[in-house]
Amino acid sequence: MNLPNVVTELIKTQNNFDSTAYANCFTETAVVFDEGKTHNGRIEIKNWIDKANQEYHAVMKPLEYSEAEHTLKAEVSGTFPGSPIVMTYYFEFEDGLIQSLKIV
Repeated sequence: MNLPNVVTELIKTQNNFDSTAYANCFTETAVVFDEGKTHNGRIEIKNWIDKANQEYHAVMKPLEYSEAEHTLKAEVSGTFPGSPIVMTYYFEFEDGLIQSLKIV
């Protein structure tokens, strides 16, 4: 699977539970939409993923990536109800970093 470098890094940092490195995959003004909530900027993104890592211990296994649509389907497993589940990540990129991420 041919993933953009920043997506490969995002998966690696998620699977290592490294919240700081995860947040560094995003631009300073990035936006993340997850579980009905919006997280603006690197600091909020770091706090969100840090809390999620502590609560769910989720790891990602990439299944399919669409270069045309900038979407990643990944199997996500952790300590949450229904684990594992397949989630879709919708990306927008800017200068090699993630500007927007919507997780459904």
